[in-house]
Amino acid sequence: MTRLVLALLGIALATPAWAASDAGGGSFLGLSTFAWQVLNFLLLVTVLFVAGRGPILGYLASRRAEIQGDLSASRELLAEAEAKLADWTERTARLDSELTEIRDTSRRLAEQERDEILAQAHTSAERIRSDATAAVEQELRRARAELSAEATELAVELAGTILHEQVGSEDQRRLFDEFLQRIGDAARPGNGS
Repeated sequence: MTRLVLALLGIALATPAWAASDAGGGSFLGLSTFAWQVLNFLLLVTVLFVAGRGPILGYLASRRAEIQGDLSASRELLAEAEAKLADWTERTARLDSELTEIRDTSRRLAEQERDEILAQAHTSAERIRSDATAAVEQELRRARAELSAEATELAVELAGTILHEQVGSEDQRRLFDEFLQRIGDAARPGNGS
């Protein structure tokens, strides 16, 4: 095949020289110069087609495979990008719902804590009120006891003063005798009173 191509190439290159060497003005083997030029062109195209067909087809096939590989890689990258976009969209949607849930949970916990603090405050206030009431009642009882004791002392003192002023020595002797007689009667056997 290579020999044929080289032979045709040699003929194509030699043909114009033969055509020019013809002294008669323009024909060689019965062909005009234009016909030789057309034949030369066809030979050149044939040689280029035969000689260049393999490498050109190989280049075009490799280029096609490269483009198909690039398209396949592009499809894969597009699929990955779409998957990532879907993942991020889902995460964003979940994040919004999680934020709403966190907000609701925080609000609920704050309300529970507020209610617990208020309940403790009410309990503390009730306990303080109860303790204060108990302290006031205890202080009132103590004050009443002190007043009662003081009133008793004052009554005894006043009674003593009145007795001392109104009861004379004769009355004192008579009261003393009556007292001794009562004690004696109480001490005797057989006396039930």
